[in-house]
Amino acid sequence: MIRTLALCLALAAGPLAAQVNLQDDVEGATAEEKYVARGAGARLKALDKINGDVSEFNMNAGASVRIGKLVVELRECRYPEDDPEGDAYAFLVITEPGKSPEPVFSGWMVASSPALNALDHFRYDIWVLRCRTA
Repeated sequence: MIRTLALCLALAAGPLAAQVNLQDDVEGATAEEKYVARGAGARLKALDKINGDVSEFNMNAGASVRIGKLVVELRECRYPEDDPEGDAYAFLVITEPGKSPEPVFSGWMVASSPALNALDHFRYDIWVLRCRTA
């Protein structure tokens, strides 16, 4: 109960980075994997495979942005607490409103290994570069 309350208070802190202690939640996790910080947003990169256009953009957590025919929503971005430039991972929901209300992608993307859980779209590639701390 107290952990739930503490997590709710950390989430209510707004755009400031919040520490998340996953020590009790993740069995088998190493000490380095247990402490992550939540970023205020993320830096993403998009590629239009037909036109060859590449763009980088910043997003705030909870915001969405339109990339061509896709709408990208950033739910959350996390990174190692002791290394803000380290291995970021972000939860994205990507939809194509003109075709279907169902997401074409929904899940975590890892900055260092974008192919682990990639957007599978005929025209666009979108991947996470890093979390933003401010």
